[in-house]
Amino acid sequence: MTTREPPSPATGKADRQARLAEQLRANLRRRKAQARAIDAAAPPKTDLPKP
Repeated sequence: MTTREPPSPATGKADRQARLAEQLRANLRRRKAQARAIDAAAPPKTDLPKP
């Protein structure tokens, strides 16, 4: 069995940043989808008087 060296601090930091960036992108996609679903469910609001 070969011994595995721990990742260098720079590599570990880059991996962590990449994971965090992907989590942020996924969160943004979910929030946008949720906002679109809410907008589609509610009728558009207008300031026009009803006839």
